[in-house]
Amino acid sequence: MFSNYLIGLREGFEAALIVAILASYLVRTGNGHALRHVWIGVGAAIGVSVLFGVVLVRIDESLGETIEPAFAGTMSLVAVGLITWMVFWMASRAKGISTHLRGEVDRALATSAVAVTMVAFVAVVREGAETALFLWAGINSAGSTMAPLIGALLGLATAVVLGIVVYRGAVRLNMGKLFMWTGALLIVVAGGVLRYAIAEFQEIGWLPGADNVAFDVSGTFPADGIPATLVRGLVNLTPTMTWLEVVAWVLYVGITLALFFRVIRRGHPRPQAASQSAATTSVSSG
Repeated sequence: MFSNYLIGLREGFEAALIVAILASYLVRTGNGHALRHVWIGVGAAIGVSVLFGVVLVRIDESLGETIEPAFAGTMSLVAVGLITWMVFWMASRAKGISTHLRGEVDRALATSAVAVTMVAFVAVVREGAETALFLWAGINSAGSTMAPLIGALLGLATAVVLGIVVYRGAVRLNMGKLFMWTGALLIVVAGGVLRYAIAEFQEIGWLPGADNVAFDVSGTFPADGIPATLVRGLVNLTPTMTWLEVVAWVLYVGITLALFFRVIRRGHPRPQAASQSAATTSVSSG
């Protein structure tokens, strides 16, 4: 449940932040009349994203027992790739999102109302489609109970509330810290989705090692028990895992987290270095 809450929160907040930036910029520049076109684009993007999610569920349900694991595993790998790309992209480019969106709005306003609608649609539909895929993969890997879906919906609801709060300026959030820690947690979640994909591929013989069990604590922690359910809901790990699952999870999470925090550090220079740079700039200017 927590992993899907996190996915819903992170992806939903990115979409809500984009809408808040667009809406606030239009209001500040005296173009409030164009807000209607923004909401049309946002509504269309949400509709397409929901449709994409429904299509994924329908395809998954229509497949046979042999093909379904292959489809679930493949789409889970795609989700892991997109999650990884997304957290790194946000870590390195987040500061420029607002400027980029404002430039797109300025160009759209100079063209037509339809162009404003398209800017909002394109900006939100990418986040929406990613969210649908991530949630589908997360819910699949966490099990078929209602808890993962409830967690995802609560995450999206929290994201909407945060977006409204940011738009109204009621609270100033530290976006850098928020994206850093949710990004790090999402990498751990993606590691669990990767483990799930490997398990599905081992089940149908696409990957070896299905019988090479690294550990089996199901006797102590039954798969349907509360502790195992909590661990699976948090990080998508199960009481019984093969060596390939364990090694893949450890390597992915360890390497990706190390690279992620390295990118974060590059984007946020140490205070002392920043002060020296500012002093040097001041002297040069003088």
